[in-house]
Amino acid sequence: MSTTTPELAKTEFGNQPEPDTSTQEIDKALQQLDSKRDAFLALSIDERIDLVDTLIRDFLECSEDWVQAAVKAKGLGDYPGGAGQEWLAGTTPTIRNLRLLKRTLEQIKKYGHPKVPGRVHTHAGGQVIASVFPGDAWDKLLFAGTTAEVWMQPGVTQERLHRNMAAAYRNPPEKCEISLVLGAGNVASIAPMDCFYKLFVEKKLTLLKAHPVNDYLGPFLTRGMRCLIERGFCAIVYGGAQVGDYCCKHELVDEIHITGSDKTHDVIVFGPDVAENKAARKVQNPKPITSELGNVSPMIIVPGDWSPSEIKYQAENILSSLANNAGFNCNATRVLITQKGWKQRDAFLGALREVMKNHPTRPAYYPGADNRFDAFMQQHPDAETYGSRENGHLPWTLITDVDPNRQDELCFSMEAFCGLFSETMLEAESTAAFIDKAVDFANDSLWGTLSGAMIIDPRTAKQPDVAAAFDRAMANMRFGTVGVNLWPALGYAICSATWGAFPGHDIYDIQSGRDVVHNTLMFDKPEKTVIKGPFTQKPKPAWFVTHKAVDALGRNLTRFEAGPSLFKLPGLLISALKG
Repeated sequence: MSTTTPELAKTEFGNQPEPDTSTQEIDKALQQLDSKRDAFLALSIDERIDLVDTLIRDFLECSEDWVQAAVKAKGLGDYPGGAGQEWLAGTTPTIRNLRLLKRTLEQIKKYGHPKVPGRVHTHAGGQVIASVFPGDAWDKLLFAGTTAEVWMQPGVTQERLHRNMAAAYRNPPEKCEISLVLGAGNVASIAPMDCFYKLFVEKKLTLLKAHPVNDYLGPFLTRGMRCLIERGFCAIVYGGAQVGDYCCKHELVDEIHITGSDKTHDVIVFGPDVAENKAARKVQNPKPITSELGNVSPMIIVPGDWSPSEIKYQAENILSSLANNAGFNCNATRVLITQKGWKQRDAFLGALREVMKNHPTRPAYYPGADNRFDAFMQQHPDAETYGSRENGHLPWTLITDVDPNRQDELCFSMEAFCGLFSETMLEAESTAAFIDKAVDFANDSLWGTLSGAMIIDPRTAKQPDVAAAFDRAMANMRFGTVGVNLWPALGYAICSATWGAFPGHDIYDIQSGRDVVHNTLMFDKPEKTVIKGPFTQKPKPAWFVTHKAVDALGRNLTRFEAGPSLFKLPGLLISALKG
């Protein structure tokens, strides 16, 4: 049975698709942007701060309607936590991103550059590391024990770090460029935050092409960004591949940013004859292109002696990293890496199966999910499924004991982009050796470099040889975001961290993409973010799909981010404690 198509997703549950924008309307929008290049570049810091203040107010004003529209479009009305998912992945990071951009702009005005809120030091390997989270007392209170560091690319020195921040403000561009932002269809906050990065970090005007899967968000983005749209600094257009192609080739578009598929990236760059033109190095669209394109994301499970409650917690933690948004996340966990011979493997997998069995499936709303699911099932007909495949749903699916040496393994080379993940075992003589081997496997055998994670308990982490291996792992993991004991998506949501692929991909082997977004401290040469959390947490983290009060928590967190205050804390903390 077919999964829900984008058309069904927007009509069956009450949202109508937006009509395609005509070429004449696109021309007019770009001509208006073109006429505002000098005006936008000439804006003072105070004027940019005023714009951000207005954006926060307007996005907060439309946030309730935005969330309800997303709940309808994804068919989440009957699912506990459905609205909470959309608050936490949509409105909350959007408004937090703006609040942190405002803070950075105020710091540039006062000091001439952004201020790193935590320690800046140099790793033994020579890389500069900046602690970016917690950024203030609110972060410390609401995310106790969670930290994030941005590692700089080799060559950046601690003494000159501030000279590798906020390049567009240190050396303003001579010409204001127009950036085409090709919005993502899965997560509501991606498109506006990609625009904010271009507008406020890089000082570029933006033409946003909404994705057909979630273009129902267009009216809310128009309301939220009306201060930019009315002044001619941003415009929104709608349509599918033909509209996107027209925009990409338009003479007034200077650069392109895409969050989506590497396949779409390659068609933009090389045209319809991708394989032939790529092999011949014939670029069909030479415009600069930045991108975030997904990942086969690993989760390294460091063996330890876990209590039953810890095993249950980690099962919920890991399922949450898959099941959020029905598995339609580029950072969803796709491959669990365990050590062969770990005595608690069976108990761990048993707990994971239990939470999969008890967690209801959701509509598989994203196009192509059926075909991807069938491809994995064809290669692995013995895969474990939990839930039925009917009424537009797909079951949660686990493929265990995948051969790590198999060269044609889909689990390692193809992003499932549905509620499916796998497990593979590696042989190693010790825990430290396993960590080294697992990092090499994740780096060399899995497609993409967007995000990866590791679960390690504090007792194991204190062993000297393991501690040394862990330090090597943090330095050697080639992923744009590395999560420790938590889903790397939190690095996406906190916004002060960088979000994007590990540096080094070129357009001929793009994998997870090039460059970063979010990055509200405006680092010019970041390599990756490492975000760490406690092995277990109480109250239960908001992103857990088993959280019982996430709808109220998400709404309260959005309102809090718009203007943190002591008066908003009681409701926020009560909903957090009810999880």
